[in-house]
Amino acid sequence: MFLAWRDMRFARGRFALITGVVLLMTLLIGLLSGLTGGLAQQNISAVRALDGERVVLAAETFDESELTDSQVEAWSDSDLVESVREVGILRFTIDGPEADPGRADAATADGTGTSGSGISAAMFGGASDSPSRDGQVALSPQAAEDLGVGDDDHVSVLGIDLAVDVLDDDRWYAHTPVAYVTMNDWHDMQTRLGRDDVAATALTLDVSSGAADAGGTSVSEQIDALADESSTTASSSLSSLLAIASFRSEIGSLLMMVGMLFGISALVVGAFFTVWTMQRTGDVAVLKALGASTPSLMRDALGQSLAVLIAGVGGGILLTAALGLAVSGVVPFIVAWYTTLLPAVLLIALGLVGAGFALRSVTQADPLTALGTAR
Repeated sequence: MFLAWRDMRFARGRFALITGVVLLMTLLIGLLSGLTGGLAQQNISAVRALDGERVVLAAETFDESELTDSQVEAWSDSDLVESVREVGILRFTIDGPEADPGRADAATADGTGTSGSGISAAMFGGASDSPSRDGQVALSPQAAEDLGVGDDDHVSVLGIDLAVDVLDDDRWYAHTPVAYVTMNDWHDMQTRLGRDDVAATALTLDVSSGAADAGGTSVSEQIDALADESSTTASSSLSSLLAIASFRSEIGSLLMMVGMLFGISALVVGAFFTVWTMQRTGDVAVLKALGASTPSLMRDALGQSLAVLIAGVGGGILLTAALGLAVSGVVPFIVAWYTTLLPAVLLIALGLVGAGFALRSVTQADPLTALGTAR
């Protein structure tokens, strides 16, 4: 790395410029990755918290799914299933203590309501975080703060009086704070909305440990067949996240932007190092004339690229983490390994790939150039 260190020492301005560009590209990608993670968390955290290996729906999305009693029984009675939990999801307004509790007529056709002293929330019935007794509601801290209530205070939904218990962590569904109620209370809310025939929104289930392949048909194929027979869909807990309509559209756009930024970063770094390496062709030719091997010169060039990338990416990630922690309470932003370390590793790898295209000047440098024959 003699030539690399010498070049960086005597061309500090050029080195600082390239490092600064890499730092800014890293900062941009890191901030967008953190924002993408934060927005995703506000879409899926409540669904991710559901227990079960599979999620059964009666439609493509959670908002459209309405399971009937017969569909629930089809899964509950199956030998393939070890346990089934009915989960209800209803987006409606929670009225605070100062609101009129008899507002059942405030419902609109899509199941939402409005109130001057209430907030819109996603009512999850029958989940693992739901209260053990009817007449209670477990509120996300953000929802409790917006309503101005705490433990043992009372709120109402569709005229149903509910005692508050505040959760330790925020839960979100489609950018809406979540409130957990019992399945009985959830059914009561559905009845007041005229939906007596809806048994649940989704089922979370665990496949029986005794389930086995039968007649050349795998367990997974048997589950798919049961889903077809009951006019439902059964997907893994991870795949079910795509059934949140807002998450599917939002995450696709954001990930496309992040991917394009990674590609642009590789092109920019590759262009910088191509120009830099071409400017060193004479020095490389001299070293070849003195007996330096091509592999050693390639290692020298890649080592220089790696040093620039580590300095720029490292500084960008540190700035991303600092800014992310500063704004995380104001905007949905997540500082985690997949929003900092993962982008850093990918940027360094893509930067080295881009720098690799600049090695043509090293491999084809003519030692005779050092003797002046090509000047």
